[in-house]
Amino acid sequence: MIRALIFDFDGLILDTETPMFETWREIYDSHGCQFDFEKWVGNIGKGVDDFDPLTNLERLLGRQLDRERLDSTRRKRERALVDVQPALPGVEDYLRDARRLGLKVGLATCSSKDWVVSHLRRLGLLKYFDCIQTAEDVHSLKPDPELYQKALECLRVNPIQALAFEDSAHGIQAAKRAGLHCVFVPNPLIRHLPGNHADVRLVSLGDKPLEDLLRIIEA
Repeated sequence: MIRALIFDFDGLILDTETPMFETWREIYDSHGCQFDFEKWVGNIGKGVDDFDPLTNLERLLGRQLDRERLDSTRRKRERALVDVQPALPGVEDYLRDARRLGLKVGLATCSSKDWVVSHLRRLGLLKYFDCIQTAEDVHSLKPDPELYQKALECLRVNPIQALAFEDSAHGIQAAKRAGLHCVFVPNPLIRHLPGNHADVRLVSLGDKPLEDLLRIIEA
């Protein structure tokens, strides 16, 4: 029986991926270049930048840029876009239903604690979480399973008793390597990508009530 739900954050609870993509695309457009979506999307959920957009832009232009100024401007623009984003569809319903059903709720994210907590507080969702594991709490990020292993330890449940919610291939790998059931809920940018190895795929958490999903997983 499922006793705990463990959520990813970026792209799953809050759409932070689209604002990040839009800010990079704006910078590339302003320099007359096309942003490589496929290279960028490969890093989603990984927490490690194999593709550095600024280095790539300098390569395309054949010259160095004022990296500090560009990145500072982009981050301010990204934060402004993210700060007005609501929680994604169905998220609060799932959290509320988890509380009603007596389930423990955790978070396992490659982002920083300050980033996650500030947004959960803004959205009024922080009260639902019994455990929050972030990049500061582990040595290795997703697709390594350590974040999920830490969350399981914190929630005091076995892997088979927990259900993970992820929006990326790297996140799914991390959850499955830790032995959890996993639901793939891709963010709008990567809905065309496969969610290999996930137990269930949903367009959004608003598509299926939590109790119906639990019946499917437990069957």
